[in-house]
Amino acid sequence: MLNRRHLRVKVLQSLYAYHQSNSGDIKQHEKNLLITIDKVYEMYIWMLSLISEVTSYAENDAEERATKHLPTADDLNANLKILSNRFILSLHQNKEYLAGLKKYKVAWDFEPELVKSLFILLKKSEDYQEYLKKTGDTIQTDKDIIKFIFKKVILKSPLAEQVFEDKFLYWPVDKDVLQALIAKTFKNFSFDNPQENKLAEVTGNWDEDREFIVNLFEESIRHNDEYQALITGKTQNWEPDRIAMMDTLLMKMAIAEFANFSSIPVKVTINEYLEISKEFSTPKSNSFINGILDKILADLKAQNKVKKIGRGLIEE
Repeated sequence: MLNRRHLRVKVLQSLYAYHQSNSGDIKQHEKNLLITIDKVYEMYIWMLSLISEVTSYAENDAEERATKHLPTADDLNANLKILSNRFILSLHQNKEYLAGLKKYKVAWDFEPELVKSLFILLKKSEDYQEYLKKTGDTIQTDKDIIKFIFKKVILKSPLAEQVFEDKFLYWPVDKDVLQALIAKTFKNFSFDNPQENKLAEVTGNWDEDREFIVNLFEESIRHNDEYQALITGKTQNWEPDRIAMMDTLLMKMAIAEFANFSSIPVKVTINEYLEISKEFSTPKSNSFINGILDKILADLKAQNKVKKIGRGLIEE
């Protein structure tokens, strides 16, 4: 699921888009920010659907084998055990999943070769052949082959990778989140009664997380000039065009958290943005941002502008 670091990244991406655009419409960019969160959930539903489509293709494959020119005995008696897989049957009865298919208009007919190619890879695998031979399966054992389909077939497929990258702008960034959502789904689907099996939630607490990202986005823009002045005051020996835009945005977001988010320890804020800088900025950004933020934080504390509330936060 999306944790706070992922959410900060979403805000960073939206702030970058805002400052790069000619539109000063904060509300529109805020709306786009929330859409990027929904896109993660949409990607999750599409992936669950693809897993389902791959298992369902066993029936198509059996028909093709049975109608070929000289079918063998195996062709005429294809093993369709996968069609009764408990995880898939439970998924097909899940109201949230069915609502997601409808909401996002999920259909794989735009890439007809994808499902077929994935099933062929599955059919040739030793894991699938062993699965077909097993007896006495439960939902726990049925999940094993579904995990294999997801991890070793779909995620290893260059075609599947390309399809998701083309469909979802932030696929390279959100791929890890998707894997966490699917893993959570496997954990949640542990009951024989389909009604007890729940999809994963995109965040731990959406009401709180929504408030966090919207406030962080708005505060970073509302105090943009003020925070820029703080940064400029500590980077006088640097030419402005030598400071990466991502570094500036990360520092503004950190300052916004120092001054406006009373429940977030400053150490957590600094560590989070230093980690994000490793992935989204330059190799030297980490030490640069750390040094500048330390100086700005010292000034803000001296002016009594960093106020933290809660046990263990007051002395931060």
